[in-house]
Amino acid sequence: MTIELGYKRVGGSLAVMLAMAGTAVAQESSVANTNQSASAHTEEVIVTAQRRAQNLQEVPVAVTAVTAETLEAARVENIGDVQQISPSISFDSSNSAANSANIRIRGIGTVGNSRAFEGAVGVFVDGVYRTRAGQALQNWLDIDGLQVLRGPQGTLFGKNTSAGALLINSTRPTLGDFNSDFELTYGNYDTMLARGAVNIPMGDRAAARIAALWSEADGFIENPNTGDSYNERKPRAAKAQLLVEPTDALTLRLIADYSEEKSNCCYGQVDDVDGPFQPFINLLTRARGLNPPSADFDDYEQVLSNDTRQEVTDKGVVLQADWELGEGNSLHSVTAYRSWKIQQDGMDADFTGANVLTINESFRTDFFSQELTYNGTLASADYVFGAYFADEDIDATHQLLWGNQAQVFFDALFGAQAGLPPGTSAAPEGLWSDAILPASSRSYAAFTHWSIGLSDPLKLIVGARYSREDKTGAFKRFYFTPAPNAAFRLLNVQPGPEYSAKQEDDAVTGTLGLQYQFTSDVMGYVSYSRGFKAGGVNIDNTAAGTRLNNPAEVVGAVPLDPRYKPEYVDGYELGLKTEYADGRARSNFAAFYDEMKDLQVAQFLGTQFTIVNAPEATVYGLEAENSFSLTDTLTLGLDATWLAEAEFGESASILNLSGRDFAQAPDLAANASLSLDQPLSNSLSLTGRVAATYTGDQFTNTSNDLTRDAQTELNLSLGLKASDNSWSVTAWCQNCTDQRYVIQHFNSPLQGADANGYVSAPLTYGLTLRMSF
Repeated sequence: MTIELGYKRVGGSLAVMLAMAGTAVAQESSVANTNQSASAHTEEVIVTAQRRAQNLQEVPVAVTAVTAETLEAARVENIGDVQQISPSISFDSSNSAANSANIRIRGIGTVGNSRAFEGAVGVFVDGVYRTRAGQALQNWLDIDGLQVLRGPQGTLFGKNTSAGALLINSTRPTLGDFNSDFELTYGNYDTMLARGAVNIPMGDRAAARIAALWSEADGFIENPNTGDSYNERKPRAAKAQLLVEPTDALTLRLIADYSEEKSNCCYGQVDDVDGPFQPFINLLTRARGLNPPSADFDDYEQVLSNDTRQEVTDKGVVLQADWELGEGNSLHSVTAYRSWKIQQDGMDADFTGANVLTINESFRTDFFSQELTYNGTLASADYVFGAYFADEDIDATHQLLWGNQAQVFFDALFGAQAGLPPGTSAAPEGLWSDAILPASSRSYAAFTHWSIGLSDPLKLIVGARYSREDKTGAFKRFYFTPAPNAAFRLLNVQPGPEYSAKQEDDAVTGTLGLQYQFTSDVMGYVSYSRGFKAGGVNIDNTAAGTRLNNPAEVVGAVPLDPRYKPEYVDGYELGLKTEYADGRARSNFAAFYDEMKDLQVAQFLGTQFTIVNAPEATVYGLEAENSFSLTDTLTLGLDATWLAEAEFGESASILNLSGRDFAQAPDLAANASLSLDQPLSNSLSLTGRVAATYTGDQFTNTSNDLTRDAQTELNLSLGLKASDNSWSVTAWCQNCTDQRYVIQHFNSPLQGADANGYVSAPLTYGLTLRMSF
């Protein structure tokens, strides 16, 4: 069987578990049982990692590829669940998808939280680059598959990425065929999901496809005073496609999508490390007639002074055009416009039941891009030439307000720290800062990639890219309280200097490698790639420094430079891809070594967001991905990623990170799964999946040195389906043993050593019905 990926179809094997040492044992066991099922075999996977359809086993790139069916079986609903697919990739987000959402591959990602940062891992949906990882947080709708490309990607895609790329593709309309599929899910935490799509033929040369999604789910952080929950979700989405083939050589595909989500996200978290002010915070909470949250972490309780209201809208349109020019030559165009907005009001910025600090803020990006690629052949070479342009405008607003307990809080703070009497500082209830943070980005690029056959088994891989990035950023204040003893004035934090700055970068990057086909089932490669991530302008109200850097506040003060430099990654990779046991087993390995220069690092220091460039960092390790068809009905998967080192170099500029390991980069991460598809009769099959995901201990943040222990989560499903796939019903649970732990710690604002944490999802379970007509 062949499963196609990329612009038309995507496929692959499940991500799965165990350490590297266990891989060899699993291989020997599988080979020893060759006679168990002569007909069992692994599926051929077709990917587009090199901008043309190829067998996964013949591509000299570390790629994980999965179909829509695999995503469904693993319950990967959006980017937040992506580690179920591969242990090399992880995702986390905290209070704002615009500022904090971060994808990592091999431990490398955007370091810290900043609204200025683009991702080190590029997300491409239907060939269109998404400038923020948070844009992939919405529930995926009508997705045909996913490819994860690991390592710097600089010569094949419109946007250069320094750590890797995710390629996500919508299900393509089909000509001449009316069909539909629907999904209904109900689970605990009042989880409800309805999703469906209809394919409508429109003559012999056109078809339309319409899909929609409706969902609701309560959060799992509980307010003990009301019984309500924080971080609920209510996504709604729609997608419409039109496919037209006016000639045999020309294909046009128009995709339009819209989604929105209104909720009380995303300030529900759990207090984990009590600071010296925790008893006073509890006292202020009780003064409001509320009970503080349970001190037992596993209770997942929190009390906030505000009910944060978040609204996210995401909309866009993309036109794909493909011309087949004959003799293996083709021209491909992707034209896109997207608009993404997050509005958060009433954000409880002290993260407690005390009514101290509130933030209202918004973030909007309007994005246009155009990419052209030409695929061709020349003698024994396959090549791609490409050009890319993107224009992004960002508008952000930021308001700070004191709550009705701020004055009491600061009286206690200044009394405890400096022995000052009450009333020394002024923190009256209401607005005390109002600002806008506009920014822009323009990208230009030209690139080429060649695969040149030097002999039957040997190929030379070479590529080059020129990139130009022009970025601007500014901070403009409408209002700041004039009180000379304003609390943040006395703390010398705000008002920071206003600024308007520009950052211009260009770079030449590329790739060079050799690929050798030892046998029809064994291929090896060695490659070098240079990745580039443009510099920019930090857009924050303290980006140019604190009050002590503001000449309007302090005579002779000098503002800091809000800009940060580009980062570079030199990546070296040695890979081996194998199939054996009469095609029933597949094992792929990669050893990698990445050297990073001027790594962009954002840190939150309790009252200030900073961005600096770490002079150097190093990551190296090993990966293994294995799939074994044990019988006609049983498939085993074992994957592991070992990071021997993922460490910052020594530098005083990065404070606690100097010489330290990366955050969210465990030494070992591994997945294991066992999948069943057992016929019970000519019309009915039993399906099931057992999967375990392991992550080792790790640092949880860049701004402190807190850690979490190693964790293993277990996911189970069992169901029945029609043999013709017309219907299925599946019972499932995720994190079935209810493991509860911190995903990301953060320093609680204004509370010293206190730290709160965003936490793992607890045990969830439910029932899913799918139907196709």
